[in-house]
Amino acid sequence: MGQDQTKQQIEKGLHLYQSNQTEKALRVWMRVLEKSADPAGRFRVLGCLITAHAEMGRYKDMLKFAVVQIDTARELEDPDYLTESYLNLARSNEKLCEFQKAISYCKTCLNMQGTTVSLQLNGQVSLSMGNAFLGLSIFQKALECFEKALRYAHNNDDKMLECRVCCSLGNFYTQIKESMKIALQHGDRPLQALCLLCFADIHRSRRDVQTAFPRYDSSMSIMTEIGNRLGLIQVLLGVTKCWMIQKELDKALESIEKAQELAEGLGNKLGLLKLHCLCERIYRTKEQQRELRDHVVKFHECVEEMELYCGMCGESIGEKNNQLQALPCSHFFHLKCLQTNGTRGCPNCRRLSVKPGYV
Repeated sequence: MGQDQTKQQIEKGLHLYQSNQTEKALRVWMRVLEKSADPAGRFRVLGCLITAHAEMGRYKDMLKFAVVQIDTARELEDPDYLTESYLNLARSNEKLCEFQKAISYCKTCLNMQGTTVSLQLNGQVSLSMGNAFLGLSIFQKALECFEKALRYAHNNDDKMLECRVCCSLGNFYTQIKESMKIALQHGDRPLQALCLLCFADIHRSRRDVQTAFPRYDSSMSIMTEIGNRLGLIQVLLGVTKCWMIQKELDKALESIEKAQELAEGLGNKLGLLKLHCLCERIYRTKEQQRELRDHVVKFHECVEEMELYCGMCGESIGEKNNQLQALPCSHFFHLKCLQTNGTRGCPNCRRLSVKPGYV
């Protein structure tokens, strides 16, 4: 079956599927998969089969086709195809409750990206990763992923993604409520504080600041009582973002000042980096150039201390969606820099030599 006939048969299957003739559509697509010699066409029909089996709840079959699609993507040697196929592999494992595998494949997707089409999948990747973290009851990371997915949905006006994220947030909220009940029954104060923080973050992500504030206050009270200073920093970061949503920038700065004192006392560089980033946004809005420059410098000092920069080009890592590569010595670089410079030792430690693409 040639390229044109493959395309025609795929469209025929789509028409049948959209007309609720699912089994007929599946037979058409399976015939294409068996007879087509066009790799791009095979990749597309595998995507149709993966979507159909996902919607029918046939997750084992979904995984089977996702594995075949990975092989097809490698044959095509196209980063967009490879990213999409890893996303389907992640989604398949997530549905089968193989959460660690799902998270691993999602991270592979994010590290591979470098094209416009691939970046458009970021929202779906973040949603799948959030669902996997939720399955493992790692609530804070789950919420961070859902917030990222929601931002992608809003920025790209993707209503379907927004709907799916909201459904996941609803499930997240339910699980947090159950965790809160257990924490109250057992008198688990640290878990109560964490649940209240998660509740507050959920409401903030929905821009419901008035509901978020009292939950942040309750979480802060417990964090103070049990002496969880790292948790207090997380609470104050959330409070700061609430004040920023309300355009109360002076109040946001007051929260930042309290959080900064705690972060400096703990030596928490990541917390300080986040705080300097928020300050940068605030002073940019207030058009206070001297303070803005001060926090830009401090932000980059944190980046330097944490070695969050590429040892080849010198640019910071994490500010943009770039493909990264980890060397065995644990240093990270932009993949494009490693490919440009060829096989050399790590510039940061000058002791190991690896080929680009080695993890």
